[in-house]
Amino acid sequence: MIDTSPRDRLLDAAIDHIAHHGGASKSLRALATGLGTSHRMLIYHFGSKEGLLTAVAREVEARQRTALADVGEGREFWRRLTDEDLRANEKLFFQLWGQALGGTPGTTEFLDGVIDDWLDPIEALLARYGVPEADRPAHARLGLAVTRGLLLDLVTTGDREAVDAAMERFLAMYE
Repeated sequence: MIDTSPRDRLLDAAIDHIAHHGGASKSLRALATGLGTSHRMLIYHFGSKEGLLTAVAREVEARQRTALADVGEGREFWRRLTDEDLRANEKLFFQLWGQALGGTPGTTEFLDGVIDDWLDPIEALLARYGVPEADRPAHARLGLAVTRGLLLDLVTTGDREAVDAAMERFLAMYE
């Protein structure tokens, strides 16, 4: 068994809790209660509610990038991204992004890597689709923009059928 730090255990618990109960609209004390800890412990490990939510979103993103590296093709990755259990985390991502763009204190660091951290993993996927190396950077940004746009559509409308159809059309262009 791998021994994890108290911060890592709290982060894992927060990811699970937010996935099932949401989090952006809750107070730090309410989040702490839901996690079975104190607000002081969350402040100690994450600095603030925004620090906790940013850590959650970053960790979920890191796990998604790992999943991208493990899948053989875009459809499988899309299915993983749009899993109902991730919906609250996807919604949190967009909420934090908006707050960070608006300059909300404690959230602006969320923007660090929100684009660039995805480009290499997407380019690796594009290589498997046979996209020429010189074209991969532009296609990676396009793929990221389409995916994020459709995820925003999904968390806004809940219309899984429509976003799946749009992603299918996008992926078909690479076949």
